[in-house]
Amino acid sequence: MNKLKLALLAGATSLASVSALADECGSVTIADMNWSSATLIAHIDQLILEEGFGCDAELVPGDTMPTGTSMIEKGEPDIAPELWSNSMKAALDRGVEEGRLRYAGRSLSDGGEEGFWVPQYLVDDNPELATIEGVLAHPELFPHPEDDDAAMFMGCPAGWNCQISSQNLFRALGMEDAGFELVDPGSGAGLSGSIAKAYERGEGWFGYYWAPTSVLGKYKMVKVDFGSGVDLEHFKSCTTQADCANPKPTMYPPSAVHTITTESFASEQPEAYEYISTRSFPNAQMNELLAWMEDNQADGEFGAYYFLENYESVWSEWVSEDVADNIRGAL
Repeated sequence: MNKLKLALLAGATSLASVSALADECGSVTIADMNWSSATLIAHIDQLILEEGFGCDAELVPGDTMPTGTSMIEKGEPDIAPELWSNSMKAALDRGVEEGRLRYAGRSLSDGGEEGFWVPQYLVDDNPELATIEGVLAHPELFPHPEDDDAAMFMGCPAGWNCQISSQNLFRALGMEDAGFELVDPGSGAGLSGSIAKAYERGEGWFGYYWAPTSVLGKYKMVKVDFGSGVDLEHFKSCTTQADCANPKPTMYPPSAVHTITTESFASEQPEAYEYISTRSFPNAQMNELLAWMEDNQADGEFGAYYFLENYESVWSEWVSEDVADNIRGAL
């Protein structure tokens, strides 16, 4: 009976502690982006903020441009866990200067990698395909699924910011003149599925993709060299802009991948903000998590539980011991 009383007392104390935290933290909105790493981080943040800090954390649908614009203009959502900030850096910097936003930290500590890729097995047989000159000289190796007279370049899904950059580079590299047609995969799943399908059949594939992802961890791909190096100024001022009149070849620069928060969240919830600004994933670790999610057909929520249950040594370094105890108790 005494043990039962102690257990009940401990439970009541824990609930009171979480309740007090909830009063301090309040409601928090988190952008749930529509790609795997971003939705995983969003669900991890939701669980840690709710169970660790007692926040009322809500996920809201998000995407790079709409979310960034909404945070600047409307002050919501409070957190964008994974924003590839190069895609709208000028607007984000302006939001920081005007006291509306903060760069909380790098959600992907190694940054992101973008480019045009071909399968490793094609390069093994045809080394020249590691360069854009070699790819453009062999359109016959990249069959179009619906047009025997054209080669396929798989672009970026409509609505993603990389749709703009891939379209501009398609023009800059003269790919249409070489016989290629830019194909919209329809969705992120369509894009990754096209790589898997090509690999399973040993077929040619040429298109846009990024890392870290489970796809590039599972399927060995070679990033095609444009021979141009990186022209960062042109990339920012033209390649990434929808109204770019005269795009020039440039490799994608390494992408800074930040967590962005509103200034109001950062100033009003300093302890929760400290966690958000500390939390970061190296690409190798993220690839592991994404591969597990794919192999187990897990969504962001299940991935988040898997992470909290199996990577305690990682996430416990991001929070205080009291917060870590709350999370352990919830698990």
